[in-house]
Amino acid sequence: MSRVAGKVCVVTGAARGLGFAAAQRLLAEGAQVLMTDVDADAGKAAALDLDASGKRAAFTTHDVTNVDDWSRVLDLSEKTFGAVDVLVNNAGVAAIMDVEQLTPKEWQRTLDINLSGVMYGTQAAIARMKGRGGSIVNIASIEGLIGEQLVPAYNASKGGVRIFTKSAAIHCARAGYNIRINNVCPGFAETQMVAGALAGMAAEDAQAFAARTLARIPLGRFAQPAEIAAAVLFLASDESSYVTGSDLVVDGGMTA
Repeated sequence: MSRVAGKVCVVTGAARGLGFAAAQRLLAEGAQVLMTDVDADAGKAAALDLDASGKRAAFTTHDVTNVDDWSRVLDLSEKTFGAVDVLVNNAGVAAIMDVEQLTPKEWQRTLDINLSGVMYGTQAAIARMKGRGGSIVNIASIEGLIGEQLVPAYNASKGGVRIFTKSAAIHCARAGYNIRINNVCPGFAETQMVAGALAGMAAEDAQAFAARTLARIPLGRFAQPAEIAAAVLFLASDESSYVTGSDLVVDGGMTA
């Protein structure tokens, strides 16, 4: 399995969920992966789970909202595995609050992590990839395509990621950097984030929400993280050499 053989990848929010699945798939296809997360214990365990030798997978704590921390992480990637070829901006949060309940603190926190973190990471990666080329994969969401009344901050952040990605992709293409930048827009997936969001609701409300959501998905089920990771792998690989500024929607037909 060698679709990304020899590539050095950085995956944020990789301790669990979609980030872990993406790191796992990239490793399986020949890459070396630096996994980052704010959860040190979970991140270390995740890296050891994927590669006990530490030769192909490593972990470091990482605050994506800190510009200086991005420099440290990319320096560590270069020191450990080599210059970064692929960045997967996956780290994200969601506050389950409608527009009337949403607090300024949760609004800002969501935008800082989900949108500003992606911008800082993209900017830092472009500086390292210029002259070499590379692929940046930003994890947006179908919640950046449609509205959901319980997650207005998440909607705003993921919509921002989508349009920011297009702007950055055009810039890199016109500049001749050979850096491709794309979005993966997952639908609802069976991850800790979704489970945690449902757990934060009253049991009856959570059941009703899950039932309504499933009814909107033509395939009739939530995605498995590995199915989203397959889309990340495609955009990370040279198979997508003519794809940039695009949204790869993986949602079981929900937005169709």
